[in-house]
Amino acid sequence: MRDNGWVSSTHEEAQPGTDRPIAKPVLTPAAAKRANASVIGMIMALAVSLLAIVPVMLLSANSGSQVQRPTIDVSAVASDARGVAGFSPAAPSLPAGYSANYARWVSGSSDGVDHWDVGWVTPQQQFVSIEQTAMANPTWITQQVKEAPTTGTRDAGGITWTLYDKPGVEKSYVGKIGKTTVIVSGSAGFSEFDVVAAAVAATGGR
Repeated sequence: MRDNGWVSSTHEEAQPGTDRPIAKPVLTPAAAKRANASVIGMIMALAVSLLAIVPVMLLSANSGSQVQRPTIDVSAVASDARGVAGFSPAAPSLPAGYSANYARWVSGSSDGVDHWDVGWVTPQQQFVSIEQTAMANPTWITQQVKEAPTTGTRDAGGITWTLYDKPGVEKSYVGKIGKTTVIVSGSAGFSEFDVVAAAVAATGGR
């Protein structure tokens, strides 16, 4: 017997307790072809969806792993600040791998000390900043070094820097360059500190 693509006339078994056969449906070739076509269509649709999604996922992964930092022209900002600073703000020339992430002239703060402020990310992905002023006083210096004690000195760029350091606080170098006081602070190691300090010293602090 044939009904809507199903055949029940060939596979029959006796129903338990009776002599009547149980019909087991069997797909006709046409029905099997339609079923296979549906499966193939679903697989193709899934493949197309994956092809559309994978590039987006890869782009998202790349954008998350490669942080784009803005390019800061320290020399240009320093030149603009020179007129109000009363000295030439340091724009040190640093080796490849040091990336400036800000440069600014700070004025009108509550401590009354106007100063030049620049920060860099180092090749070791640490941070180093400089603060330079012609108006330094002991209270301001203590604040900038986060009340760390004096622990020694470091020689860099022909200048003997006073070292301020204590556990859990960023270390700092403090030195005189020309008529200005410069504070080098940050999380970087001594070798990267020395590179920045020497480069700042080379500017002369005019």
